[in-house]
Amino acid sequence: QVQLVESGGGLVQAGGSLRLSCAASRIIFGINAWGWYRQAPGKQREMVATITSGGDTNYADSVKGRFTISRDNAKNTVFLQINSLKPEDTAVYYCNADTWTYNGRIMKVWGQGTQVTVSS
Repeated sequence: QVQLVESGGGLVQAGGSLRLSCAASRIIFGINAWGWYRQAPGKQREMVATITSGGDTNYADSVKGRFTISRDNAKNTVFLQINSLKPEDTAVYYCNADTWTYNGRIMKVWGQGTQVTVSS
């Protein structure tokens, strides 16, 4: 079974930076696309950034220009570089992978989440 393990979260002051990583294991048929999502207390989970197998990226308006998603296909790893952090970026950040199955379908897999806390 595919597993995703996130790392890189922590406590940082406003204006600071973090680099989140998410590594996938037990990948057999490949990963189509990756995504980073976040969920703040009392709010719904929201998309932060996505990247396709071809490298096309998409960002939430609230993070454009500050966040950068990238992927290392050889290592089945995705990254999220977060700059100019704001207190409103405080949330649990989740990694998502759209993985291929043996019959050509897509199966979504989620990581356990990593906490990002931004102090003002």
